[in-house]
Amino acid sequence: METSAHRAVSLQPLLEGLSELRPGTFQPVLKPRLLQWCTLSVLWMTVVILMAIGLAIQTLGIADKKRVTSSQPDQTPVLSVIPQDEGVPRKPCQPKTHVMFLKTHKTASSTILNILYRFGEARNLTFALPNSYQFGYPFLFSTRKIKFYSPLKTQEYHIICNHMRFFRPQVEKVMAKGTFYFSILRNPVTLAESAFTYYKGSSMAFKKVESLEQFLSEPWRYYAARERGNQYARNLMWFDFGFDHNANDTQDYVELVLKEIGSTFHLILLAEYFDESMVLLKEALCWELDDVVSFKLNFRSNITVRRLSDETVERAKAWNSLDWKLYAHFNRTFWRRVEAYGPQRMSSDVLALREKRRRLKDLCLQGSRPVEASQIQDKNIKPFQYGRAQIMGYNLNPNLDSSSSREKCLRMVMPELQYKDMLDAKLFPLTSTGKSLHAS
Repeated sequence: METSAHRAVSLQPLLEGLSELRPGTFQPVLKPRLLQWCTLSVLWMTVVILMAIGLAIQTLGIADKKRVTSSQPDQTPVLSVIPQDEGVPRKPCQPKTHVMFLKTHKTASSTILNILYRFGEARNLTFALPNSYQFGYPFLFSTRKIKFYSPLKTQEYHIICNHMRFFRPQVEKVMAKGTFYFSILRNPVTLAESAFTYYKGSSMAFKKVESLEQFLSEPWRYYAARERGNQYARNLMWFDFGFDHNANDTQDYVELVLKEIGSTFHLILLAEYFDESMVLLKEALCWELDDVVSFKLNFRSNITVRRLSDETVERAKAWNSLDWKLYAHFNRTFWRRVEAYGPQRMSSDVLALREKRRRLKDLCLQGSRPVEASQIQDKNIKPFQYGRAQIMGYNLNPNLDSSSSREKCLRMVMPELQYKDMLDAKLFPLTSTGKSLHAS
C-alpha cells in the first residue's frame, strides 16, 4: 500500500502534465494514469471519510452517555437506614449506648422506656434520672432536674428517657456528642381522645366539659392558654418537643420547627406502627431484635376507649393543627425509612419480632395476656391508675422454672414508676443515715 509520502510525490508529475493541457485539446496518453489515480483517490477518501464518521459517532456516544449519567438525580442517601438484600449480613457496627429518648405523652412511650431501662440495666449503663418521675414537666428541661447532677463534676450519662419538655441546649450539656436522639408520635386524633380520658382531672379546659365532643364543639369557650394543665388539651406533642403549642399555624413557622426537629432527632417513630418502629430502632442503634422485644405497657382497657364521629375527628385535626402537621411530616419520613430498609426485609423482621414476643408471653405471663389492675396479684407490678383510664397490667407465670427467667420476665412487665424506683435504689444506694452515697 502506498504511503502518504509516496502519493504526494506521484501526484506532482500528474499536476504538471495537467497544467500543460490547452483548452480544446485531448491527450490520450494521460487517460490511463488519470483513471488509475482517480480510482485510488476515491477509494482512499471513502476509507478516510468512513473512519472519520465512525470516530465522530463514538465520540458523540461517549458524550451522550456522560450527559445521561450527569442528569441522574443525586443518589446521596438522606436516610439513616440503607436497604440490604435478603441473606446479606449486616455490616459490622457497634451498638449505640448514648441515647436520648424524648418520651412524649400517650404515644406508647412507656413501652419504649421499659426497653431502654432493660437495655441499660443489663449493661450497667448510667441513666440521667429525674428527682421525682419527670424532669420538671411542664417546664422546659433543665439540668437542675437531674438527680444529683452537678456541673462541677464530670459525669457520663448513657441514657436519658423520662418525661420532659425538650430543650436542646440543656440536654446537650449532659449528653455526649454523638448521642442518638429519637422520639415517637401518634395520630393527633386518637391522642386527643386518650389525653381527654387520662387528663380529665388535670386540664382545666377538660374539667369544664363532660366529653371531648363537647370540648371540640366550642374549644375557645373552655380553653385558656395559661390555665393549669392545658398543654394536654391542645397540640400536646408540639408542646413536648419544646415549642409554643398556641402559636399561629403559619407555613413559615411550621417549616422552621419541622426543620429544627428533623436536624436534632435522628429517628421519629410512629405509635400506630410500633413493631415496624422497633425494627427501625434496632437497626439505627445497631441492636438486636431481642433488645427491642417488649410487652405493651401503660395502655387502657378497651372499655374506656371512645370511637369519635367523623365530625369530631375533623374538629380534632383543626384544633390540633400543629400536631397534625408534625405527624403528617414525620409519617412521610417514617415510610421513606421503611422503603429504604426494604419492605420484604421489614415484613420478615416484624414477623420475627412478633414471634419472639409470643414466646415470651407464653413463658412469662399467666394466661399469656394482660389483665385489669384489680386482677393483678403482685402489687409491686400493679400499674399506676390515673384519670378515667383503666390501665392494664400483667400477672407473672407462677411456674417460671428459674430465677433468671423470673427476673427477665419481671422487668418486662414492670411499670415505669416501679422500674424507675428500682434503678434509683441501684444507682443511688442509701446509707444508714438516709443520704445517698452519690449526694455529695
